[in-house]
Amino acid sequence: MFSFSIYYLRFFNILIACLSFLNILYSYYFDLYLNVDSYFYTLLISVIPLVSFIILKKKEIKISIYTKIISVIIGYVSLPLFIALPYYFSIYNITFLNAYFEAVSGFTSTGFTVFDNIKHLDESLILWRSSSQWLGGLYFLFSIILLIDIFDDNLKKTLTNFLAFNSAEIFKQSLKIFIFYSFLTMIIFIVLNIFDFRSFISLNLSMTLIASGGFLPVNNLESILNSQTKIIVFSFLMLVSFFSLFFLYNLLNYKKIESKFIQEDIYLIIYLIIVIFIFFLLVDKNTNFSVIFLSIASSVSNIGVSLKNSPEYLSFIFLILIIIGGSFFSTSSGLRFIKIISLFIFSINEIISNAKPKNVFINKLWFSEKIMVNSDFYKYFLSILVFIISLVFLSSIISILGLSLENSFKLSTLTLMNTVNSHMTDLNGLNFEKLSYSSKYFLILFMIIGRVELLSLLIIFKKFFFKN
Repeated sequence: MFSFSIYYLRFFNILIACLSFLNILYSYYFDLYLNVDSYFYTLLISVIPLVSFIILKKKEIKISIYTKIISVIIGYVSLPLFIALPYYFSIYNITFLNAYFEAVSGFTSTGFTVFDNIKHLDESLILWRSSSQWLGGLYFLFSIILLIDIFDDNLKKTLTNFLAFNSAEIFKQSLKIFIFYSFLTMIIFIVLNIFDFRSFISLNLSMTLIASGGFLPVNNLESILNSQTKIIVFSFLMLVSFFSLFFLYNLLNYKKIESKFIQEDIYLIIYLIIVIFIFFLLVDKNTNFSVIFLSIASSVSNIGVSLKNSPEYLSFIFLILIIIGGSFFSTSSGLRFIKIISLFIFSINEIISNAKPKNVFINKLWFSEKIMVNSDFYKYFLSILVFIISLVFLSSIISILGLSLENSFKLSTLTLMNTVNSHMTDLNGLNFEKLSYSSKYFLILFMIIGRVELLSLLIIFKKFFFKN
């Protein structure tokens, strides 16, 4: 099992080494020498696992789904150890727990931060924070490919015609993900530059937005979104991580592909239009709607950032949108809209079938010919059940450790949905650096749980606690 984990994770060690090297170049080019040593240390330490290229020989073996799940979890625990090194070795006297907290928060694309004032940070460290999110978003997409066999056929077929992946197909799809992910990052960077964002800001924001991350290169959005045009552009760019990674490609090649590949994105478009329309009707007309639209885009994409004048009385509704989440094959988190709408259809059919037992009701999604079986709905229900149990448990722990019950509930929701705290959820004033050690340990654990597909936790639980 551990040999497979090494095979899987060493690619990301290569990326960490490359990002360390780029930060070294960036530091020397702009005469930023304060933290350059920390990137040298990270580069040297991150290449140690690459010795496995020499020691371990490639073997064609069948890997169980349990091994794949455990390997993904190991990655979420171990890779942030490397990412934490520049924080720990920096000039800012950060404890290793705080450094690891920041690294896990970035790698899981959550965005909680122990830094109170971003302006005081070295530019290279700001860039490292954004890079950790970009790397974490890529790792999440790779992990979906690795664990694709635990999903139902409907979700799998939004990505591929294959019912199961061999190593060649995994490599092919992973390469495609890396290319598209990098390409979209570059597109976001170019668009931000076109609309007069500073290049350094554009670079950081492009890595944040593509990964559904919450780290910002500034203390607040107002300092960079200083016009209506910038607010609207930024809002639309946040939606890139709401839809499927391949949505734009599938849309441009619609005549050459099957409709199933954009089916979920069609649902998401309808869902987004309905949400925007409802907000447009209900929100006070004196409120700047571009601010509301930014909060909507930030919620559905699980990014979580917002402007200071985002209405706090809507915080609960934004939390609901955060919980629902985005596309199955995107970097957004959440329970996923397609799962929730499928469960809704299934529940309505079950209720009606009891009232009219002689009628036959088919569980079929709109715009689809695929009939979903009961086992798919049971998986969805169990995922939601695990989320509710996790939410209640974490809320209780955080409340015991010092936060109010309301703030504990909000923070727990954001943690499990890997979404940053902000004015939108009325948690902008939370200081993570001052939280107790116990609170940070639990937040680290549940940030990782939130990023791992909840269904995979049930499979592991069944494996070790129900042998038969």
